[in-house]
Amino acid sequence: MQQASIKNVAPKDAKLAMANIYVAFIALLLGGLAGLLQVLVRSGEFTIPGGIKIGYYQVLTVHGILLGLILTTFFILGFQIAAVSRTAGPLTDKQRNIGWIGFWLMVLGTAMASTMVLLNKATVLYTFYAPLKAHWIFYLGLTLVVVGSWLLCVPQFMKYFQWKKENPGQTSPLLTYMAFVNSLLWVTCSLGVAVSVLFQLLPWSLGLITRVDVLLTRTLFWYFGHALVYFWLLPAYMAWYAIVPKIVGGKIFSDSLARFSFILFLLFSFPVGIHHQLTEPGIDGFWKFVQVTLTFFVIIPSLMTAFSMFATFELRGRELGGKGVLGWFKKLPWGDARFLLPFIGMLAFIPGGAGGIVNASYQMNQLIHNTIWVTGHFHLTVATTVILTFFGVAFFLIPHLTGRVLTPALNKLGIYVGILWAIGMSIMSLSMHVVGLMGAPRRSDYSTYGGAEQAAEWIPYAIAQAVGGTILFVAIIIVTYIVIQLAFFAPKGHEEFPVAEVAPGAEKTPAILENFKFWGVIVAALIIFAYTMPIIDILRNSPLGSTGFTPW
Repeated sequence: MQQASIKNVAPKDAKLAMANIYVAFIALLLGGLAGLLQVLVRSGEFTIPGGIKIGYYQVLTVHGILLGLILTTFFILGFQIAAVSRTAGPLTDKQRNIGWIGFWLMVLGTAMASTMVLLNKATVLYTFYAPLKAHWIFYLGLTLVVVGSWLLCVPQFMKYFQWKKENPGQTSPLLTYMAFVNSLLWVTCSLGVAVSVLFQLLPWSLGLITRVDVLLTRTLFWYFGHALVYFWLLPAYMAWYAIVPKIVGGKIFSDSLARFSFILFLLFSFPVGIHHQLTEPGIDGFWKFVQVTLTFFVIIPSLMTAFSMFATFELRGRELGGKGVLGWFKKLPWGDARFLLPFIGMLAFIPGGAGGIVNASYQMNQLIHNTIWVTGHFHLTVATTVILTFFGVAFFLIPHLTGRVLTPALNKLGIYVGILWAIGMSIMSLSMHVVGLMGAPRRSDYSTYGGAEQAAEWIPYAIAQAVGGTILFVAIIIVTYIVIQLAFFAPKGHEEFPVAEVAPGAEKTPAILENFKFWGVIVAALIIFAYTMPIIDILRNSPLGSTGFTPW
């Protein structure tokens, strides 16, 4: 089945995709509320009217899990299911049923983990980070979320291979290829945290073992944790490469470049996690240096993407009559929320990427490690670049899946969301970066950290964060309204799922880019090279003995 002959997501696939998207936006609203409470209580304990007291670390955990894991994972998998159905054809009943089983496992796991956090039995700041210990139901719940997500990846794998079998010798649809790569990345990276939970944290929380190797759990977490960032980012790149060019009326600059950038992210997502552990003892400095070096290779596909996108924009702008060096810039569709929000996200990735270089640099990391600078960094990357692109995708995807249309009024509200988000995040993230350079810690209530004089120095920046966070929450309320309208109340009709065509002059895509046996071997080799010796050293020097466990 050829990409050009498929115009819509199959109705049954649309229901599966929308089920995931509904959960994602519920998580956005609740997680956004927790984020608002978090910035309000940073200067002390905040009391809700009625006498209900909310602890800072509890709302921090709620905010991090709902937005960092639940929102992103559900939205990404729903988007990718829709993208595969749109470009490679409808899922089979078997493929779809596997996806539904995965979805309900994720929902069950989310409910279990959320309950424990709300009961204050899993206030562990983010997720799987010993020596903090949560209730075993929390760990089991998040394990179900991960396993369910694997099952939602399975139909994407199956559909990709089915398409290749039915179309021998042809290049697969770009969006299907990208969804396949990102799903492969996710399954591979989440194996690390699955091992940590199943063999250390879950038995520990059940009382089956008395201690865990903290350094080993953290190393396995960051094997997962940094690749997780690219699992968030690559769906945004999917939209930038294959959808935004259609929205602006242009073509994909280079199919080969797009696929190669995804392959590079797949290769360099894994052997880099130790750069989050530069200040931790127990890992040899040589291996820290190796992983820092490998981290900088990720800059290459990011620069490739920036070149490709702005080449697309300039070519289209000049087609529309743009003159001079920047005349094309004025010709872009600034009144289209589907374009404006992802474009704001692209711009935010410039300072966000620069901050990431600081985070991964061996010496500069010493200054900002575990300060709120890091929080400001990922609020630029994930919470702006990724989330604004997701909003832009939602503005066409939801009405396409529900048989409605994006009205001019809702599009205008979407423009307001982009403006509010840019203002709110600029205030909040800038204050985080500045006070982080002053030493303010991440994951901390300022009133309980350090002395009163130090806390007083940080409080003005906490107030700025609260102002920015309030603006962001207003934007979340507006987005929630738009989503409800697009899902249930907007006029019936057909909203296009835009997929761009490759520019006529682009080079033919090399077949090796779809040889995943070849790339899989390289990924495995990089992981083995980067992690074998560090983990052997950790186990050899473990205070728990050769097994790492103290049984019953």
